Amino acid sequence: MAKVKTHFVCQNCGYISPRYLGRCPNCNQWNTLVEETVTKPSAASKRSTISRGIHHEQPELINDVKFQSEPRVKTSMAELNRVLGGGIVPGSLILIGGDPGIGKSTLLLQVSGELSKKDKILYVSGEESASQIKMRADRLGVSGDQLYIYPETDMDVIKNSINELQPDIVIIDSVQTMQEPGLDAITGSVSQIREVTADLMSIAKGQGITIFVVGHVTKGGAIAGPKILEHMVDTVLYFEGDLHHSFRILRAVKNRFGSTNEIGVFQMNEDGLHEVSNPSEIFLQERLKDATGSAIVVAMEGTRPILVEIQALIAASVFGNAQRTATGVDRNRVSLIMAVLEKRGGLMLQNQDAYVKAAGGVKLNEPAIDLALAVSIASSYKNVGTSPYECYIGEIGLTGEIRRVNHIEQRVSEALKLGFKRVLIPANNLSGWTAPKGIEVIGVRTIQEALRVALNN
Repeated sequence: MAKVKTHFVCQNCGYISPRYLGRCPNCNQWNTLVEETVTKPSAASKRSTISRGIHHEQPELINDVKFQSEPRVKTSMAELNRVLGGGIVPGSLILIGGDPGIGKSTLLLQVSGELSKKDKILYVSGEESASQIKMRADRLGVSGDQLYIYPETDMDVIKNSINELQPDIVIIDSVQTMQEPGLDAITGSVSQIREVTADLMSIAKGQGITIFVVGHVTKGGAIAGPKILEHMVDTVLYFEGDLHHSFRILRAVKNRFGSTNEIGVFQMNEDGLHEVSNPSEIFLQERLKDATGSAIVVAMEGTRPILVEIQALIAASVFGNAQRTATGVDRNRVSLIMAVLEKRGGLMLQNQDAYVKAAGGVKLNEPAIDLALAVSIASSYKNVGTSPYECYIGEIGLTGEIRRVNHIEQRVSEALKLGFKRVLIPANNLSGWTAPKGIEVIGVRTIQEALRVALNN
């Protein structure tokens, strides 16, 4: 009897090692190597390769390539259309990742019910039975004459069903539960995920079927499985949010057919997900009028300006080392802004604990939030409130200067639309455009000047 050969495969990056290693030398992650049996390609796997319809193309001049542009499929959710770049591209493979219970299956089930009015939908579930899906669909009010539910995990059986049914859209929930019977590897392993994704990509491109794939995420927030999974698909969407809040954010991190900076905002209710057309108003509705340590910033998420409240609480440190805690903003950015405030703004912050957060569960990561961060920290430290009708836009340099930011016209127009009367922006952003009537635009050059105007001292 031949000796069974095994190797160890990293579940994070796909690195292969002949022996077990505590830490993967390729991605430096701990305890990610899993033992797998080394097998030669079987007849079933060869047939699977043939069934994908792989053939060799000849080199062709780009000017001679002919194609027929198909219109995007619009859904009733404008937020989803925005994130996808204007709608669903036929024949694309879309991966949606997110934490358990965040609403991935709910979103896709609602979209399936809406699209089934004119398209044939096949919903393949490896995690729920048909009766369980029906129970959830009744709760969400989802129905459709062309919506087919198929609880199955065997990829060979699924491919046969797709060939017989010829659906317009296929939903796989989830890719980690699907299994290639020709592979001698456990379900959810690197080999299985890679082969399943290759099969789905072949179906999408070969038959022009749009496929949505649900992907589980790891503790670190990345989609479970090898990185090649994200490289193979056309679009990668992350569904983010706090399970203790009702708001959900759908963010595109890869999109071959649109921008990767767009977000869609949804609210989770008992009857499913509802899109939020004006998230700025939602994020600001609970702001206290005369609170200290509060500042409003107009942040850009793709082409959409969003007004978010940044809150800061500065308190004297009880222990020897001051703490820096941040939620929704980068902790290192908070430390940098506090260092600039101490060096250039004259605030004694080295013995103060700082707790900073972006209200509403939003994650902000752009330079234009620096000025609002600085104003909120200074407001809490001096115990002086900011104007409830004022917002702040600008990047802060290490020498204390307020640097230029992009999309200033859209930011100011959004602030005016929500009733703000005054906005502080970098002085270098004043030229080249005309400020709209109804809002006072003040250009500031240094952090000292900005604090003097914002805090009236």
